[in-house]
Amino acid sequence: MREGARAARRLAEGAVLRDVIDTSDPSAWLGLDEQVRAEEWYFPPYVAPAWEETAGGRSLTAALRAGGPLTEGQLALALCHRDGRIRHRALGRVAGFPALLPLVAVRCTDWAQPVRDRARERFAEALDAEAAARLAPLVRRLADRHRGDFALGLLGEVLRQAPGERLAPLLASPDRPVRRFAYRLSVEEGLLSPAELARAAARDDDAVVQNLCADAALAAVGEADAEEVLGALLGARSPRARSAGVTALRRLERPGPAVGFLADRSALVRACARYVVRQNGTDPLPWYRDRCADPGDPALPPGAAIGLAECGTHADAALLWPLLDHPVPGVRARAVAGLRALDVTDLPRMRRLLDDPAPGVVGEATLALLPSAGLLPEPWLAERLAAGRPRWVRVSAYRLLDAHGGVARLRAAVALLGDTDERLRTRAELAVRRTRPWGADAEVAELLGRARAHLG
Repeated sequence: MREGARAARRLAEGAVLRDVIDTSDPSAWLGLDEQVRAEEWYFPPYVAPAWEETAGGRSLTAALRAGGPLTEGQLALALCHRDGRIRHRALGRVAGFPALLPLVAVRCTDWAQPVRDRARERFAEALDAEAAARLAPLVRRLADRHRGDFALGLLGEVLRQAPGERLAPLLASPDRPVRRFAYRLSVEEGLLSPAELARAAARDDDAVVQNLCADAALAAVGEADAEEVLGALLGARSPRARSAGVTALRRLERPGPAVGFLADRSALVRACARYVVRQNGTDPLPWYRDRCADPGDPALPPGAAIGLAECGTHADAALLWPLLDHPVPGVRARAVAGLRALDVTDLPRMRRLLDDPAPGVVGEATLALLPSAGLLPEPWLAERLAAGRPRWVRVSAYRLLDAHGGVARLRAAVALLGDTDERLRTRAELAVRRTRPWGADAEVAELLGRARAHLG
């Protein structure tokens, strides 16, 4: 029996509503509404749920039809009843039961128009600023349903007329759609200053909120608060917020700080920084070349290496090759990525990086070598599948052997069928199962026989 059906039975037996469900959880209300009408997924249609056959269930229906007194729990069951006439009658009795307003909101999306219309009347009568803030998570979920726009529209109207502090809990809500709704409302009503919007863009982990708040902050920023807005955006962890701040440097006629973002860890921020620098009349390429000129510079940021490749030419590979021996793993990895972006590959020089102690470097080297995997010696790669090797080396070796194709791929897959690494073993099993015998190759037949014996 599902939790909602269990809750319905307890309510019919006289349990108090707040003891049966978590009244602060929107999912609990939606689950109750659904499960009051059916106990199990295989419940046959047109047969009453078991709770209706209990003494409490029968007394509920009788009291509702006769106008007798109802408890909060009984009225909750009536609001979710399978019979639309009972739901309609129950909506006429909800006055004086503010705890049932969530179910009234649910009935605003009811499939029966008389029920839906009465629910909307009751919801409009009862919804105030305090209730709107409390019900926002539930109403926002209901908005995704057919006919769910009414409750959301009413919620917005009430909150627009409420004091700004009513939105504060919604702006900090863990529910992402609720935060989006609250920030849109705040932006439309001008409830937050540009500095507050910039801090929100820098702080929030949702891309929609980041873009919304950053755009609104920059649209409203003035000379007086420019420093605070730019400081929040440029110092943000999110690349979206930082890129918005960097791009705004040009509009605010402060292009100087953009140079400091040419080597940012984000490609988006680097591109925006190059745009601002170019618009200020400076070519960023010499800056990248000068920054990468010393391959032993311990302060070299990884973004400088990949940034050089992003705006450089084929000849700039000469500055990237020495960086493959840089002491910082991030620089080595970005240098490999830069060489790949410039379409420059030297098999012997790149191949040694498959034994690099840094997983990021091995991963980038693998991507660079995949198009030339067939030129790498199969026995040399097979050695790196050994169980004693670091996991990232083994994964790299398997990817390259898989790219070999043919019998090399099958050998590598069969060798890993009994491996202790579950993910590698699963990939190997899939490769073997997809293999179809070809030709009269005795080795292929022997490998497939070993695989069948292992897999069963």
